[in-house]
Amino acid sequence: MKTTIKAIFATASVALMASFANAQAPASLQELLQQVKKDRVSEARVNKQREAEFQSERADKQALLRKAQGQLRAEEQRGERLQASFSTNEQTIVDKEVELDQASGTLGEMFGVVRQASADAYGTISTSIVSAQFPGREQFLAEMSQDSKGLPNIRELEELWISMQTEMTESGQIAKFTAEVVDLTGGTRTEEVLRIGTFNLIGEEGYLVYDDASKTIQPLGRQPEGYQVASVQDLRDATDGFVAAYVDPSRGAILNLFKQKATLSDRYHAGGIVGYIITGMLIIGLLIGVFKIIQLTMVGGKMRSQLNSIDNPSSSNPLGRILTVYHANKKADTESLELKLDEAILKELPSIESGINIIKIFAAIAPLLGLLGTVLGMIATFQQITLFGTGDPRIMAGSISMALVTTAQGIIAALPLILMHSIVAGRSKSIVHILDEQTAGVIASHAETEKV
Repeated sequence: MKTTIKAIFATASVALMASFANAQAPASLQELLQQVKKDRVSEARVNKQREAEFQSERADKQALLRKAQGQLRAEEQRGERLQASFSTNEQTIVDKEVELDQASGTLGEMFGVVRQASADAYGTISTSIVSAQFPGREQFLAEMSQDSKGLPNIRELEELWISMQTEMTESGQIAKFTAEVVDLTGGTRTEEVLRIGTFNLIGEEGYLVYDDASKTIQPLGRQPEGYQVASVQDLRDATDGFVAAYVDPSRGAILNLFKQKATLSDRYHAGGIVGYIITGMLIIGLLIGVFKIIQLTMVGGKMRSQLNSIDNPSSSNPLGRILTVYHANKKADTESLELKLDEAILKELPSIESGINIIKIFAAIAPLLGLLGTVLGMIATFQQITLFGTGDPRIMAGSISMALVTTAQGIIAALPLILMHSIVAGRSKSIVHILDEQTAGVIASHAETEKV
């Protein structure tokens, strides 16, 4: 109100000042008085008009206020009615829940059993390789075991029954189906997959595994032995009858262990430098042995040919060279001839026996090197125990592997080297025996000739 009055006075002052500014200056005091009276009448009329407008607006505002107050009272009454209805509904819900519990009776226990059975079936079916052939079966079981809040109906009970019956039936079946297989490079390919019950999946390249997290079929990171893979491939290619095949009863757990199983190459390289030295000795010894066998076999063949023509000695074989010495010294006495022939035999022995002792030495050194590798491996093992303790056996596995593998490598290398040495030494002794035998015969024949 005060603000309105102030506004009126301010407007009147402005209007009065404006009229003064626009009016002409009075010529006398009488004109000034007349002008003031005239302006006052005009201002009074304007003020009455404005006052009437203010009174009209005030009446409108009062009407709006009364209307808003009426709406407020109506909403308050509606809120009270809704609050009363809410309280009544809550009590009704409580009463209905009690009635539901009384009416359901043992159905509540059945729901708990169904929910537990659904959870167990979900755990089995979601990880089963049967789901690779029939995807999406676990979604319904997940809803039954976790999301369902009410009692199961007949359809849901039938679905649970069918899911469990399907799993039991397929566990005893061998089936083929077409599916996408994720290869080791990350790509996918479509191929025919053989399923052996709930145990294994067989693809074109061997065993497959089912990843229940990504719902994909993947090849095994490392296939088992070749004969095991061949057995399942025979089963995959069979059309009827009985076929023996290797099956993983742990549903892939044993097959996954093959990823960590050391191959023959891994075991060999576990021997380290000592193992490489033993391998080098084995290869060199075998090469020398093979060379000597070939050489002595050729020499033996030439000597057998020479035996058929003793009177025509050849310088291409040891026996021919000894006979050449005999023919060159026929006129010498027996003792001189014997010395000459012994000297000729001694000249032939180095070429015949060369390399044989090397094989023998390698056969003796190989086990000693294996023992050296064992000692070095045990030293490394004890050093690791000192640094890291015995909490993690995998830390010591490398050193222990070296200790055991080098011993095996040394023994494995020694066995063929010993056998090779025996064969080569036998060949050389047979050749030397022939030379000694023929020399003795020649000397005896020469001695008889001298007596005559």
